[in-house]
Formats: sequence, structure tokens, C-alpha cells
Amino acid sequence: MSDAKTLLIGLKSDFFRHPLDLQATQALKQLPGLDLLVRNLLGALGEKFFYLENIASSVRVSDRQLPDLYQLMVDAARVLDLEPPQLYVRQNPVPNAYTFAMRGRQPFVVLHTSLLDMLEPEEIQAVIAHELGHLKCEHGVYLTLANLITLAAGQIPTWGGLIAQSLQSQMLEWVRCAEFSCDRAALLATQNPRVVMSVLMKLAGGSPKLAPLLNLDAFLEQARAYDDISNDRLGEMLKQAQTEQLTHPVPVLRAREIDRWSNSQDYQSLLNGSAFCYSGKAETKGGWRNW
Repeated sequence: MSDAKTLLIGLKSDFFRHPLDLQATQALKQLPGLDLLVRNLLGALGEKFFYLENIASSVRVSDRQLPDLYQLMVDAARVLDLEPPQLYVRQNPVPNAYTFAMRGRQPFVVLHTSLLDMLEPEEIQAVIAHELGHLKCEHGVYLTLANLITLAAGQIPTWGGLIAQSLQSQMLEWVRCAEFSCDRAALLATQNPRVVMSVLMKLAGGSPKLAPLLNLDAFLEQARAYDDISNDRLGEMLKQAQTEQLTHPVPVLRAREIDRWSNSQDYQSLLNGSAFCYSGKAETKGGWRNW
């Protein structure tokens, strides 16, 4: 990590949380006992299951095992004012990264080897920071619930399946909203929007061979073209149908959101320190916008 990066001491998730994530998470919190139910029933079991799976079938990264990769994680966690989780590398041909965490449990992040093969070190740090964003925003409980509902929708009888599918649609919408916040965490850690957007471009159409040939500026023009589809009702309906079963927003939309937020006063205020005050609440010189 470059010494020039700003350490965001005292950073709270609400300082950078995307407004869609905040709205969707607040709606889920209105369901009484949901948080405790998922954590108490599944937290310990999930932690033990995944710990065994990771220890048995992955490589745990440390200062003695892939130390350069370990340092990328430590530096990103330091910028985001977060305790570093366990980090594992897993052999898998599908580029991906994921995290598991329940409050009070041991969190971890897993990176697939195919993802590492495609990205530069700064981009790998952006991916790690994205996963740290899930930890910072305490998304773990609802991510677990979303996975369970998705599984249940295809496993239970018709009427129960219809109910599960309805819940699945709501949870998938929440997951997509949560991803925007984690992209912002990636930007805060790398403090370079082009790095984060480059990751999204490579996830959309990259490979170890093609990645060095991709043009980020052309990809951003593509994102603007995607926006233009919403100019008529049919285009908007098609976009909604395309995304409603996805766990992540489409890459061009995520890149556009990062491009916009990186040019916002809110982002600049976080980097120059004016978004923090002694009360622990965020504000800017012109007044902090509470999401």
C-alpha cells in the first residue's frame, strides 16, 4: 500500500454506505428477531463448516504464506479501520471472491486462483477491500439468509416454493444494493477509481490473456450507453428483467456508480478528513448527507 493513502481512522459503514443499501437493510431490520435467529442457529455451524472446508481445501495466507498477498489485505483493512480477517486462496477456474462473517464469529475471505491470475496487485487489493466492505457493513447475517432462501426456493413444494421465491426476489434485491456499498469500500481502500473500475471490466470480459488489452475508457463509454437504454419504458423493463435474478448488479452499472461517487463531495470529504467529527457522526463542511 502506498504511504500516500489516507487512513480512515474511525470510519463507520454509514459514512460510505450506498443509499440503496441503507434503505434495503433498514427494511430487513424491521423483521423482528431475524438477526438473532440467523446468527444463533447458523453462526456456529457455518463457522465450523467453512473453517474445516478452508483448512482442508485451500491455502491460508499469512506473513509466511504468500506474504505479498497477505500485506495487500492488511493494508486494505488498515485503511478501512477494520481488523484483518482470515484470508484463503482456493483453486477454482471461475474468477470469484467471497466472505463469511457473523458478528462475534471468525470472519474470512476466500479468493479464487483464476481471479488472482487475471488481476494486478492493486486490483486484487480492491477485490479484498470489497469483501472487507461486507464485514464493515455487517452484511453477513443477511448474506447467509439470502443463500438459504435461494437454496430453499428450489427444494420445497409448490406453495412453499412460491413464498420462498418471493422472499428470494426481495433478498436478491438487497444483495445487489449491498454490492454498491462494498464497491465504495474498495474505492476507499485503493483510493483510485480506475483500479476499481478496471476490476469490474475484467470481471465482465477479461481473462489472463485479454486483461492487458482491455480499454477502461471504452468500457466507461459502454456504461453510458447502458444508461441510455433507460430512456424509454421498454428498455427500462428489459433491464429490470435482466437483473432481477442476479446476485450482483451488472458490471457496467457498478463501474458507473463508482465513477460518479469518486467525483462526489462525500467521497472527497472522507479522504480529507472533514467527514469525521468527535461525536462519531459524519459531516462535511457543507453538511453531511445522511443516507
